[in-house]
Amino acid sequence: MSEFERRQFQAQKDQFFREHPQSPLSPRQKDRFTGLNYYPYDPSLAFELSLMPYENPTEILMQTNSNVLKPFVRLGKIEFVIEGMTAQLTVYQADYGLFLPFVDANAGRETYASGRYLEPEEGVANRLWVDFNFAYNPFCAYSEHYVCPITPPENRLSLAIRAGEKIPTGAWVSAG
Repeated sequence: MSEFERRQFQAQKDQFFREHPQSPLSPRQKDRFTGLNYYPYDPSLAFELSLMPYENPTEILMQTNSNVLKPFVRLGKIEFVIEGMTAQLTVYQADYGLFLPFVDANAGRETYASGRYLEPEEGVANRLWVDFNFAYNPFCAYSEHYVCPITPPENRLSLAIRAGEKIPTGAWVSAG
């Protein structure tokens, strides 16, 4: 994906947050909304990776912010290198497709404390396209009215992933 395409995607997402009836923002927040906060685009944080499938994929119940348990299947792991550090994350199957929740070392400072999400794209032969530039905050980062899975311990990283959405900032955040 090019920088231009990423900017288009972000502009469309900002428009959704500002105008759409299913936006997680309150009417007051929408009136004051100035846009989401993103890291600069970094093409080195987009990967085509092999999914290392688990021998016996198992269903787990993932905790949510509202203490409701949601079912997911642990499919396998991906491995990648950022700034010379190797990291692994578990990829899950959700009812809508692949799901990759993660918490990075900047959680609570630069990124949402409970983690961010990605939906990897499936390729051929167990290959996945994982572009951290599209990492996004769950809707519960913007409103307590949403139920969001909490990133499991196995997907908490000790390295920073400086791509995608950051913690929301601006007067609109507290206008709730």
